Amino acid sequence: MKRYLINAFLLVYLATVVSATLASETNAASATAAKPATQTSHLQANTPKTTGEDVFNSNCGRCHMPPMVISPRITGTVIMHMRARARLSRQDELLLLKYMAP
Repeated sequence: MKRYLINAFLLVYLATVVSATLASETNAASATAAKPATQTSHLQANTPKTTGEDVFNSNCGRCHMPPMVISPRITGTVIMHMRARARLSRQDELLLLKYMAP
């Protein structure tokens, strides 16, 4: 009987802690979600535009020499496969495609 009461107490305690943690995370997420809407546009206006060459130098340049000649026919496929390996964003993929095969 004593073990049953201890287990019941622990279960209630853990449920309370988990629900309080989730509630605080939800409140924090909703508070931060409301604020950045005005800050995001401000930050985007001040950030410099990234070029395909910058993306290549910061990601691809670790392993590859600057743009070697790749057939325009296969450039898209090569960039798509390397996007997965280098964990690049879709925007970076498009910038690289414009840089490698104008």
